[in-house]
Parts: sequence; structure tokens; C-alpha cells
Amino acid sequence: MTERTESSPEKNRSLDDNGPLEPQRILIVDDDPSIRSLLAQFMTHLGYQFRAARDGIEALEMLERAPSTIIITDLRMPRLDGIQLIKRVKKKWADTDIIVITGYSRKFSYTDVIRAGASDFVQKPFNLDEIEAKLNRIIRERNLRARLTRLSVRDCLTDLYNRRFFDQRIKEEIERATRQCYPLFLIMLDLDNFKHINDMKGHRAGDEILKILARVLKKSTRNYVDTVFRYGGDEFAIIIPQATLEQAELIAERVRRNYLQEKVDGTSLSIGVASFNKEEVGQVDLVNTLVQRADDAMYAAKKTGGNKVIVYTRQDGR
Repeated sequence: MTERTESSPEKNRSLDDNGPLEPQRILIVDDDPSIRSLLAQFMTHLGYQFRAARDGIEALEMLERAPSTIIITDLRMPRLDGIQLIKRVKKKWADTDIIVITGYSRKFSYTDVIRAGASDFVQKPFNLDEIEAKLNRIIRERNLRARLTRLSVRDCLTDLYNRRFFDQRIKEEIERATRQCYPLFLIMLDLDNFKHINDMKGHRAGDEILKILARVLKKSTRNYVDTVFRYGGDEFAIIIPQATLEQAELIAERVRRNYLQEKVDGTSLSIGVASFNKEEVGQVDLVNTLVQRADDAMYAAKKTGGNKVIVYTRQDGR
């Protein structure tokens, strides 16, 4: 049986007031129904989203369907004990934090549990205040890690993802598109006349243009599907998975038109679109080839006057 509750924003904010927090999804794992019920009531009181599993095997099945950020688990359980569960979770979901609750402290030491990959250890009979304190500590640490990660992958001027994250994400998207056999497109775009604006009005004016373009890119792409990056300077990129060529072109045209509506100092956009070709797997460097083709199409748009979208076409017509 799975028990759930919705999280409470007010409760989550009380843990940390320094900005947006990572949503926590807690998984309770214990073969004792009374312990599961007690912890479920406590999670409801604290306002966290949670699920409950009867043993390690059921917990892994739940995690496969939807990962959790924090696991609270017993050690001695049928089918798969807590130590083996910890090891398997950390191998596949390394960022998951695990709190162990057990009455078998003679068999398993604190060192054993931490060495296996747990974040903390509580002995039965446990005090709910102690569990809350350990949860709060773990969540504060998770939020700090999330903020540091955000800083490392975001462009500080536009708040779009940066080139570093682009290099990581494009590899992942190509691997996923290859594995799941769906279309993948890359859009590269560059501001027309941007250097002239920088030279005439200064870099502050140029920065404001880049911010406007970033807002246009965000509102012109699909939420939670497409990913937008500041590739470098006044060059930007959009990764578009699970779309047809027509849809990718429509997104590119929407970006171009929406930016023109901003009427920003006579600037416009040169946009190139290229598609990932799964038939080339093993024949070419897939990442560099896709980027180069989108870049070539973008520069073709710029060389022919700018303010247009060009789709890359291979010499063989594909």
C-alpha cells in the first residue's frame, strides 16, 4: 500500500529562507506496518510528499517509477535488507540521501551504515523530534548543493543555462534520442548588428539586449521540453527533443518574430536549425557534427542578410 500527502509550502519555507528550495520526495521503507503508519502520520504533519514501501524490493520498484530525494529505511527486512538497499540506491541514484532507523545496533554499527552510503542513523525506539532534526539538516544541505549546482550551470547575466551545461546536456540528449528513437533538433542563433550596438552605446546597452533576448527565448519555447542556453557572447542555442522538423522550424520562427516585436535598436536574429541523424551513429562525432551543422545554417542566414531562419540540408538532400 502506498501512502501520500501533498507538501506544505509554508513548512518547507521555514527550513530555509534563502531562496527557492528543492522539492523533497520522501520514501519510507519498513516491514513493520505500525512504524510505517507512525512515520506516515509524522510526514503528513511535517507537510512532506511521501510514499511507503514494505521492504527493499518494493522500495526499488517505487524508485524506478519515480525517484525520491530522501529515504528513511529500516535495516532488517525480508527479501532485501537495508544495507543492500542503501548500496543499490547509491549506485543508481547517487544523490539520494538515506536515514537509517534500526533497533539492531549491535549487528550494524554507525560506521557500517555510513560506509554503505547512508547520510544518518537513528536507533529504535526513536524520537520523532530527532528524525525531524536530521531531516532538516539533510534538507538544508541538499538546498545548498542545489544552489551551488545552479550557480555552476547558469549564465549570470541572462540566467539561462551556460555553455558548460550545454556540452553536458547535448551529449545526454543525443544518447537518449538514439536509445528511444525520437527526433532531436538543435537551433543556434546570433544577434544581427549586435557589435554595432555595443560599439555605439556601450556594453551596458548590449547587456540589456541580451537580457531581452533571454526573456524572448524562454517565452517562445516549450516549458519542460526544450532547453535554452547562452552559448557564448551573443550566440544562443536551443535543444528541441521529440519534435518534427516543422515544429522545430515553427519554434525558430516564433523566436525570430517575438524578438522583432521587441524593436530592440534595429537588431534581429540569424537562426540555424539542424537535426540529429541516428543513421550516422558510429560514423561521425555526433555532438560536434550537430553543433557544426546548426552553426553553419546560422551563419548562412547571417551572410544572406540576417533576420531569417535557415534549416541545414546535407549535400545528399537528407
